[in-house]
Amino acid sequence: MTDRRSAAGWLAGVALGATLLAGCSSASGEVAGAVLTEPYTVPATSLTDTGGEPYSLADDTAKRLTLVFFGYTNCPDICQTVMANVTAGLTRLDDADRDQVDVVFVTTDPARDDEQVLRTYLDRFDPSFVGLTGDLDTITEIGADVGVAVEEGKKLPSGGYEVTHSTQVLGVDGNDRVPIVWTEGTSASEFASDIHTLLGDG
Repeated sequence: MTDRRSAAGWLAGVALGATLLAGCSSASGEVAGAVLTEPYTVPATSLTDTGGEPYSLADDTAKRLTLVFFGYTNCPDICQTVMANVTAGLTRLDDADRDQVDVVFVTTDPARDDEQVLRTYLDRFDPSFVGLTGDLDTITEIGADVGVAVEEGKKLPSGGYEVTHSTQVLGVDGNDRVPIVWTEGTSASEFASDIHTLLGDG
């Protein structure tokens, strides 16, 4: 298996040229993330969490900031690196900031990432992280609404298949909007600094 992002999927999912201002500043200082000139609105469509309950990125994200990442548990490299950096970034926050942040992992490989598989995977990072699975078409539609490209993987000669998806981390605010995204290369210290800045702006 590979984690291949096609040029078309990447450009469609990130669309940085027209919608992002890299290294923009917030009210209280510069941030490493890319601030959207036109924030995405998170759809209310429900998926299924690791407890088997419906979960909507709009209706069930109650914290001031929710970090959302679309990936899959069999990803050989990028997904694990991004999740590790997010996790390490959160450990650098003080308790007051950490209590205001949730993390949601939406699988792009629901055929294999059922509720138990997701829970086992996320528990290696942080047991509080929310994992979501569901119908691939629904996941693809939700991703498209927030600028994340999810493409059904092609079968490989080996019998496996590719999973193609964008790799940005979305920052969902308390108004169910996405005003900022972070690229896959964002470090733990950059996540921590940006999150502290964003929460201070609120």
